[in-house]
Amino acid sequence: MEEFLYVEKYRPKTVSETILPEKLKAVFQKFVDQKNVPNLILSGRAGVGKTTIARAMLEEIGCDYMIINGSLNAQIDRLRTDIANFASTTSFVGGRKYVIIDEADYMSATHIQPALRNFIEEFSANCGFIMTCNFKNRIIEPLHSRCSVIDFSIPKEEIPKLAACFWKRTCQILDKESVQYDPKVVAEFINSHFPDWRRCLNELQRYSSMGKIDSSILAAKSNDNINVLIGYLKDKNFTDMRKWVSDNSDIDSTELYRKLYDVLPTKIKSTSSVSDAIIILAEYQFKEAFVANSVINRVACLSILMAEVDWK
Repeated sequence: MEEFLYVEKYRPKTVSETILPEKLKAVFQKFVDQKNVPNLILSGRAGVGKTTIARAMLEEIGCDYMIINGSLNAQIDRLRTDIANFASTTSFVGGRKYVIIDEADYMSATHIQPALRNFIEEFSANCGFIMTCNFKNRIIEPLHSRCSVIDFSIPKEEIPKLAACFWKRTCQILDKESVQYDPKVVAEFINSHFPDWRRCLNELQRYSSMGKIDSSILAAKSNDNINVLIGYLKDKNFTDMRKWVSDNSDIDSTELYRKLYDVLPTKIKSTSSVSDAIIILAEYQFKEAFVANSVINRVACLSILMAEVDWK
């Protein structure tokens, strides 16, 4: 079936095609050269290429593998059945099988993650495991001890080089898709979302449907993003709201609270509710300068707005 999404259609198939810091690529290339990928926990921000590199390694080696979404497959019985059915059978192509578990940090640390520990041991002769996560501290210690943990951190000196590589790759994709674009606007998208490559490609694909990608879409892009957040608050969708905060953690706090201040009066029913929302924003904007973790502070602010504001 032909892929429609750019992120899938143009997903790198080999380690050499990925856009990662050189030291990370060298580690993954060594696994491929040795044709032996150990149990891994790949940790880092959303969209940096954790699942892509896992798939690329296994594709290069020629392994059978399956992918499980940890944030969706939350039932232990289903997980046990899926993994057992796959891991207990012989590979058609020979060699070891692998299970890639995306967003493993969203799996229950009291029920599902302890079961994974047993799966890793039970099927070790025939099957390996690669887990991806945004927050490695949410993965229990017994899984850490059974896996090699690799952080997708980017040295400051490599940021310009990686951003330039992704800009070149993105322009090549847009050229292949016959999309008209302003290279400077593409660079602005990459700079605003670095290093979330997935989000950048998804947004460029979305805006390409409006015609040419030029400076006129930048203002619309900013407003659309805030409106998505407001939708989560109105629907009391805590999970997606928290993910939005994590994905947009690079937004300057002054800019974020100002945008919310500007848009909230048009999204709230009563005048008193508007006043309450502004007081909440003021309180948490002040706290932003002192807290140890701004993501938690922003989630706390938005959680109160979600619960106490009378939305239109």
